[in-house]
Amino acid sequence: MLLPRFCLLTLASSAILCAQAKRPFKLDDLEKFQEVRDPQCSPDGEWVAYAVSQIDVKQDRNGNSHIWMISYDGKTDRQLTNSEQSESSPRWSPDGKYLAFTSSRPGAAHGNQVWLLPRDGGEAVQLTDTKGRLSSFEWSPDAKRLALVIGDPDPDAPDPDNPQPAAQSGGGRGRGAAGTPAPKPIVIDRYHFKQDVEGYITGHRHNYIYLFDVAAKKTERLTTQTKWDEGGPSWSPDGKWIAFASNHVADPDRDPGGQVFVVEAKAGSTEKMLTAMDAHAGGGRGRPEWSRDGKWLAFLEGEDKKWDEYTQEHLAIVPADGSAQAALVKSAMDLDRGVNNPRWSDDGKGIFATVTDDMSVYGSYFPIAGGAARPVVAKPIVLGQRHSAGNCAAVITSGPNGDSSHNEIWALDQGKLRQLTHKNDALMAEIEWGKTEEVRFKSKDGTEVHGLLTYPVGYKPGSRVPLLLRIHGGPKGQDAHTLSIEAQWFAANGYAVLRMNYRGSDGRGSKYQKAIAADWGHYEVEDLEAGVNGAIQMGVADPDRLGVGGWSYGGILTDYMIASDTRFKAATSGAGTAFAVSFYGTDQYIIQYDNEFGPPWNAKAWEEYVKISYPFLHADRIKTPTIFFGGERDFNVPVQGGQQMYQALRSLGIDTQLIIYPDEFHGIQRPSYVRDRYERYLAWYDKYLKKSPGAAATSPAR
Repeated sequence: MLLPRFCLLTLASSAILCAQAKRPFKLDDLEKFQEVRDPQCSPDGEWVAYAVSQIDVKQDRNGNSHIWMISYDGKTDRQLTNSEQSESSPRWSPDGKYLAFTSSRPGAAHGNQVWLLPRDGGEAVQLTDTKGRLSSFEWSPDAKRLALVIGDPDPDAPDPDNPQPAAQSGGGRGRGAAGTPAPKPIVIDRYHFKQDVEGYITGHRHNYIYLFDVAAKKTERLTTQTKWDEGGPSWSPDGKWIAFASNHVADPDRDPGGQVFVVEAKAGSTEKMLTAMDAHAGGGRGRPEWSRDGKWLAFLEGEDKKWDEYTQEHLAIVPADGSAQAALVKSAMDLDRGVNNPRWSDDGKGIFATVTDDMSVYGSYFPIAGGAARPVVAKPIVLGQRHSAGNCAAVITSGPNGDSSHNEIWALDQGKLRQLTHKNDALMAEIEWGKTEEVRFKSKDGTEVHGLLTYPVGYKPGSRVPLLLRIHGGPKGQDAHTLSIEAQWFAANGYAVLRMNYRGSDGRGSKYQKAIAADWGHYEVEDLEAGVNGAIQMGVADPDRLGVGGWSYGGILTDYMIASDTRFKAATSGAGTAFAVSFYGTDQYIIQYDNEFGPPWNAKAWEEYVKISYPFLHADRIKTPTIFFGGERDFNVPVQGGQQMYQALRSLGIDTQLIIYPDEFHGIQRPSYVRDRYERYLAWYDKYLKKSPGAAATSPAR
C-alpha cells in the first residue's frame, strides 16, 4: 500500500500516524479566531484574568467578550462569566478577594456598570448604578473605594427611571415615523465639533472622576470644577491622593494635550496642576503612574500641536508634591523612539516602558539617574497590553514568531517569554502561512526605507509573481511583526504582499516621522516606489502585474501612487481623500489643518492645499482601474473623499466602483462587511492582475 507522503507507518504497533496536511488561509477562518485582551495579574501573582471574544456569525456582529482566568503556571484555565451581554475590563481588588468587571447585563438600567465577582466562586452582583456613561474604573489600595470616570448623561436621552408612554401612531406635524417624536435639531457651537463613532460633539458635557464607596454604594464627585474633562485616575500607594489627566487651557478644542494633576482622594477637593500649561505640555497622554514610594509620577508628554499627527510620546517624571518642574527622562530621549505604557521599577530607580522601534514594539528599562536604555525583550517582537503584580508579568503578544502567530497572553519572566493561553493554537497549526521577511531599500534621496515582504503560499524561489503594495494608515503607525490577516489572505491566493514603512511612520525616529509634515504625497511616494522597484529587482515581483491599495492614510497614499505611477494595473482605495481643502470643516482634523497648513484663506496655505491635492486636481493622469470604499457614517475621513475620486475616474472613463458600507464608521466592523471587503479586494486584483474576466462582479461569490 502506498502511503501519503505525510503519513508514517509505525511497524511496532502496526499503526499509521498521519500528520495533518496544512492548508492556505480562507475567509471562513475569520470567525474561528478568539481574541484575548486586557490581562490582569492577581495581587498574589498566581492568576491572570483576561477577556475573550469571538465573531458571532448568526448575529453578524463581533461577539460578546467574557472573563476568563488562567493560573500563572498555565496549568488551569477557566471561564468565569457567560451572560447574554459582554463582560470586559477585569480588575482584581487589591486584597485579591474579588474580580470586578464592567457589563451592561440585564438589570443594569443605566447601561454599562461595574459588577463584582467573588474570587472563590458565586454569582456576580451589580456594584454601581451610574446614570452617566461609565468609561473606566480603578480600585483604591485598601479595596474600599473605586475611582470612576463617568461622562455627563445626555439630557435628550430617554430616562429609564421614567419611561414615556408610547406615542400613538399616525402622529401629525413634528412627529417621526410611526408617531415617534421628531429628533431635536443638532446645535453646533464648538471648534472641534465632530469625531468618528462619537458623532457630533455638542454642548458642554464632560467626563469627570467620581469616588464610589463600595460598602455604602455611594457616589460623589472628586473635584468641583465644571469646565474640563478628567481621565486616567491613578491612586497613590497610600490611597490618600489621586493623580489624573486633564486639559485646563481656555479652549481645549483648539489646544489638544493636557496636564497632570494631583488631588486629595476626598469628594469636593481642589486639584493641583503639576505640569506646565503651554503648547508643548502633553501630560494628558495616558494615565500617570506613581512610584512605589509615592514621591514621583511618570507620564507621557507630547509635542507642539503642529506636530500632533507626527509626535513621538516622550517619557517624563514630576514630583508628586509639585516641588519641581516636570523633566524628560534623558535615557528615553537619547533613544529617539516613541514610548508607551510606563511602569516604575520596584526600587524606583528606573521605569519600564514599551518602545516602538522599526517593525517591533519591545520592552525596555530607562534609568532615571543616567545611563542608556536597556532592552528587556529581544526583537523582533510586538508587545501589546501588559500588566504585572507580585511575581506575575503578563503581556498580549503573538510571540517571537509574530508574522505567523495570533495574539495570546504570554508570561514575561526575566526577559523570557512563556506562552500562557492557547486559544488559537489549533487553528494556527492547520494553516500554511505565507513566509514574511524584512526588506530594506534606498529611496530616491538615499534614505533607507524598511518594510515587510510576504511571499505567496507555496512560492518557488526565483519565480516572478503578482505583487500588491499594501499601505498602512496613520501615517503615525507601522507595519510590524504581527500576523497580518490581509497580507495572508492575498498570499493564500497567489500574491506577494509588500508593506513599506514610508517616511511619516512610527519606529524610525522623530526626523523620519516629521519629514512629511505639510508635504503629503512627496517622500511617501518616493519611499513606496523604492519598495516596489526593489521587489522587482529581487526577482519576486512581476513588473507587469502590480497592484496597490490601503485604508485611511493608506487610501490617501493609494490615490497619490496611481496619480504618480501608471504601472499599477489595479488599485483599492479605502476611506481616503485626494482633495484636502474640501475636507476643511467636514472631517475631524480641524486642529491639524489649522496648525500644519493654516486656514485655506491664507495664500501660502492655499498653495500647499493645491499641491497636496494633485490626485484629484490632476485626475487625468490616472490610468489605473480603482475601486473606492468607505463607511457611510465615517467622520474620520468621510466617504465624500472616495465619492469625489470615484466621480473623477468615472467622468474620465476609467473603470471604477464605489462601495459604501451602511451605518459603518471609519473602521469597518460588521463581520459580513469585513468579509465582503476582502472578497472585493481579491476579485478586483484578480480581474486585472490575473486576467480573470468577470472576476470583479458587483456581488462577489461567497
